[in-house]
Amino acid sequence: MANTQDTHLKELQSEKTEFKREVGLFGGVSVLGGIMIGSGIFYLGSYVLMRAGMSQGLALIVWVIGGLVILASGICYAELGAMMPKAGGGYVYLREAYGERTAFMSGFSNFILGSSGSIAGLAIAFPEAISSLVPISALGCKIIAIGMILLLTVINVFGIKMGSIIQNIFMVLKLLPIAAIILCGLFMGKQTPNLSPMPASNPSVFQLCGMIAFGVVATLWAYEGWTNLNTISEEIKNPRRNLPLAIIISICGVMVVYVLFNLAIYRTVPYATIETMLANGDFFLGTQAAKELFGNLGMIVVGSAMVVAIFSALNGCVMVFPRSYYAMAKDGAFFKSVGKLHPKYKTPVNAQIASAIVSIALVMARDLNQLTSLVAFSGMLFNTLIFYAVIRLRKKYPHMERPYKVWGYPVLVIVTILITIGLLINTLIEDPVTSLIGLAVPAAGLVIYELVFKKSRQAVLAAQNAEKEDN
Repeated sequence: MANTQDTHLKELQSEKTEFKREVGLFGGVSVLGGIMIGSGIFYLGSYVLMRAGMSQGLALIVWVIGGLVILASGICYAELGAMMPKAGGGYVYLREAYGERTAFMSGFSNFILGSSGSIAGLAIAFPEAISSLVPISALGCKIIAIGMILLLTVINVFGIKMGSIIQNIFMVLKLLPIAAIILCGLFMGKQTPNLSPMPASNPSVFQLCGMIAFGVVATLWAYEGWTNLNTISEEIKNPRRNLPLAIIISICGVMVVYVLFNLAIYRTVPYATIETMLANGDFFLGTQAAKELFGNLGMIVVGSAMVVAIFSALNGCVMVFPRSYYAMAKDGAFFKSVGKLHPKYKTPVNAQIASAIVSIALVMARDLNQLTSLVAFSGMLFNTLIFYAVIRLRKKYPHMERPYKVWGYPVLVIVTILITIGLLINTLIEDPVTSLIGLAVPAAGLVIYELVFKKSRQAVLAAQNAEKEDN
């Protein structure tokens, strides 16, 4: 039994893989940064500012706090990813910490709604961003969205190196207009923002903490996507070093970009104009900042930046999500054909095709936004379990090599878990119907596992144990 466990631990820690390791440190940063920085950078600052009681100083603090929360979460993922550099990311960590059922419920939720819904949502957002420059009909938007999913799926079938090169190029292209707004706004802006952290309403300490917490929730949507590099661990060069570094660099870098971008807006757009825009339901403060800086050219600058940002985020999602389905199939917990790699390019071609099919189906669905929001609650739930997996796996596998360890363990892990639980409770209170429906998706996954995949999973386990005993 001990020998069997030792063999299993060696397999988990092994960097031997069927994939090609073609993603370097910059490529890893590009993948995460490309997914995190989407079109939201141009409007999410409005929600943060409103939730901060219209205090520009407090809003900037909220952006930093949100970034630190994500950094703490990313550090948990960094330990797990460096310890087990395997394709599948969160699925693998849940499987090792809690067993196949919990892992399957997470993977099934992502396949049906979460990951596929993200691809579909970004694919639809792409032509909608173009329509701000050139009018496109609703049908045209759907056709372009489906075409983008097919195009990027084909590109990424030809190898992660190709997808990574495109990601690197579009990451740089995306940052150029954003950097222009930041630099010109900070140094050419004529406004002097009030950076006092206290809102004009002079709230109590309790009210102030509530405002900060509510604002942080808004920033978490802007940082969304930070978990995705772990999914392609087997395609990262020197993952024990580059995976943690890429996670930390990308999260810190994105936090700096968000803070400076919003400060540039405050330096550029008069406070009275901001109040009027928000009162009228116009939340695109980034667009207004570009107009103030570059005149009519600003609309083209922002429109182009949004198109490039969405393309980059979409490519990153198409690249990484199918790796989880591949990992499930290799475990016997998904259709066997999904666990096959392309004989030449060493990419999970069938998993990529399956992901594209579900994503296209969601593009064609009428209530896409409602569909994708349903998985938010279960997504936070599984992330909470993954954070606790750091503690659970240290007890379960105490002698397992950990090239990277969480700072301030276990305090940082516990604090991160408590914050996420707080967000879960807040979501359940604010939107109980959506939360409960979101939980129904992984529950349905459990039923499907028991009826369809339990036997195949047990067969794979039996074969693996027999092979280990023979060795």
